[in-house]
Amino acid sequence: MPLIDLSKTSLRDLNASLHKLTADTNETLWTIVNPAGEHSIAAGVDAPITINIDGPVGYYCGGMNKHATIVVEGSAGQGVGENMMSGLIRVRGDASQSAGATGRGGLLIVEGNASARCGISMKGIDIVVKGSIGHLSAFMGQSGRLVVFGEAGEALGDSIYEAHLYVRGAVAGLGADCVEKEMRDEHRAELAELLKAAGEEHKIDVSEFRRYGSARQLYNFNIDNVDAY
Repeated sequence: MPLIDLSKTSLRDLNASLHKLTADTNETLWTIVNPAGEHSIAAGVDAPITINIDGPVGYYCGGMNKHATIVVEGSAGQGVGENMMSGLIRVRGDASQSAGATGRGGLLIVEGNASARCGISMKGIDIVVKGSIGHLSAFMGQSGRLVVFGEAGEALGDSIYEAHLYVRGAVAGLGADCVEKEMRDEHRAELAELLKAAGEEHKIDVSEFRRYGSARQLYNFNIDNVDAY
């Protein structure tokens, strides 16, 4: 069980050690202490391990994650889980802007609030935020699911493609081509699955959420607008 103290070990050496791990490693539980807001901690991990980070982290923690479970015992800076492919990242505190940006898979859980542009250009990632999110979240969201227990800021889902958005609280405003949609049985089942993954299946009723998605008007050719092309 490796324990890395970032006040004594360089971030470069830590990440180099993590990058050397293979799928059959027996070093499956790592603890990182004294992170002190360092950037890019545990970025690019590609092994089925668990990494517990005891404190706040800076930019791009867990970026490009594959297979790993990363738990941040504190808040996270910009771009936590950016472009993650699979695995799980759990932030016990708040997350700064662009949490889960361009993520292609896996699950990102933020126990607190997430700032602006949460899930921007998401491409398959699932994001569960137990607090509220800032403006322009899920901007150009292509696929994946975003669940918000609290409120959402202005321009939610601006220029959205096919990502599914579920918000429990008030929405300050919807972005271009984002509309409220009917919550059908398959969406309730999908939401229940995500609540279970986040450990909240017995605490919150899916009926408290509203669903938002694309009106599908921005990316379809319309002959009536041919002069605009």
